[in-house]
Amino acid sequence: MEGITVSTPISTWQLLVDFWQFKDMNVIWVLAGTILLAVSAAMVGTFAFLRKRSLIGDALAHAALPGVMMAFLLFQTRDPVIMFLGALVSSFIGFYIIDWLPKNTKIKPDGALAITLSFFFALGIMLLSYIQGMNIENKSGLDKILFGQAAAMTEDDIQLLLSVTILVLAVIMILFHKFRVIAFNLDYARTIGINVKLFEFILALLIVMSVVVGLQIVGVVLMAAVLLTPVAAARLWSDKLNHILVLAATIGALSAIISTHISYLGPAMPTGPWMVVSMASLFFLSFLFAPEKGLLKRYLEQRTLRQKVVEENILRTLYKLWERTDFEQTCFNMADIQSLRSIQASRLKAALKLLCRKALITESANGFDLTEHGQKMATQLTRRHRLWERYLSEQVDLTPEQVHSQAEWVEHILTPEQEKLLEAELDESRIDPHGKSIPAKQNGKKTQGQSNA
Repeated sequence: MEGITVSTPISTWQLLVDFWQFKDMNVIWVLAGTILLAVSAAMVGTFAFLRKRSLIGDALAHAALPGVMMAFLLFQTRDPVIMFLGALVSSFIGFYIIDWLPKNTKIKPDGALAITLSFFFALGIMLLSYIQGMNIENKSGLDKILFGQAAAMTEDDIQLLLSVTILVLAVIMILFHKFRVIAFNLDYARTIGINVKLFEFILALLIVMSVVVGLQIVGVVLMAAVLLTPVAAARLWSDKLNHILVLAATIGALSAIISTHISYLGPAMPTGPWMVVSMASLFFLSFLFAPEKGLLKRYLEQRTLRQKVVEENILRTLYKLWERTDFEQTCFNMADIQSLRSIQASRLKAALKLLCRKALITESANGFDLTEHGQKMATQLTRRHRLWERYLSEQVDLTPEQVHSQAEWVEHILTPEQEKLLEAELDESRIDPHGKSIPAKQNGKKTQGQSNA
């Protein structure tokens, strides 16, 4: 395979300038073709992804191969429309088989997909080998359909791509609400009177058309990635379908621009594979840095939660120590804390320093003392812990030993609203399963001590 051809070796800077000046008509065709393909494939790929039929595009791309070869054998021309129609018929036959086998045999959907993909691909390779051995004109380049050759695109190819893209986008806009209901809740769609079979057929037609027109650029092997990678990346950025569609189309278009650019700078660089590599790179960046579901965000949230748990456990331990002295002694050292809470000395020191900076405790020569705000927070944590223990003991019939480990985690995530519901459910209970008082909602050291002593 070859990328976009540059006639003479020139500087990289000059190549960058020439690319954005669009002096080469071939550049315009390839850039337009890759963008059109990426946008249409990303849009229909979103619905295939949501319907949990992610590999249907891969199967249809392989199923298109014998159709292309049969169209060439019958008409002995490489006219884009003829090839498109041949691939379209072949892909639809493949789609019908994939849908028919699980409904009428004991073959599972994934097995039907694998059988269809393998059979059609093998048939296509056999026909390709047969054509290569025949004395027919215009047969050179047919093998490029396996991996794509964007640089060989013509104005007719672009016109076909443009027509398909406009049709795909128009149909999605018109039938968006129907597709959305079918994608998320098939049973509900049937109950409100949507003709599910009709709209699934229309969606299948859009997928087939997008797959077939993309064979010239990315080929049979890589077409599934063009359908699925943009929506997989977009899904990490948003949960709203309209946002996902726009993001997927944007990621696809950006990948098309990047791959065309790379292919222009390096004539030996194929556009189609680089397009898939660009999409995969954008997916990886989204996987790492997406603001809601990115790996970095999840890591920071988990680290924050772990730190919060450690700090709140120390506050509750100080409360228990304070409670043991009938709320008289207020200062406790590290050894006192470690007697009730198993925690490494280094980690305990770090957590105590953070609690001091947050003004939840104060440090003195005798140890650590809860501030007024720290007392309130420690009391609240203990209250939630013991309310949950009481709830599990009464409603789930667990032993006191079993409820403690459960409450150790729940106390950190219970909301004030859930706390109110627990209190109402327990009918003002004031004793936990271990026989200890459940703190009331009162502030201040003296009042708290009196109310729980």
